[in-house]
Amino acid sequence: MRTNRADARRRRHFRVRKSVHGTGSKPRLAVFRSNKHIYAQVIDDDRGHTIASASSKESAVKAGTLTADAASEVGKLVGARAHDAGVTSVVFDRGGFQYHGRIKALADAARESGLEF
Repeated sequence: MRTNRADARRRRHFRVRKSVHGTGSKPRLAVFRSNKHIYAQVIDDDRGHTIASASSKESAVKAGTLTADAASEVGKLVGARAHDAGVTSVVFDRGGFQYHGRIKALADAARESGLEF
């Protein structure tokens, strides 16, 4: 049976989500990367609520195309919003994507803005 890349990523994500779980004291920083944009959410899985979120679609992110610079701006933005909501420590969920390039740039910028993971 042949699978495409999206199905393979979805399988990897489900496999990781078996062990990665966000709580109220240590929520999950979930990242999704599409071809045009990148999205990040800080999620409390126990309550099923999103605490903070940011994406490259927002006007606060100045880069027009998806680059590592845009991803780092999203990381800074989600880190600042999470800090304003009282979150200092998170569990990182890369969403089945390779920890490289734009995903890594977002994670590094979130760490610089005060999130610990």
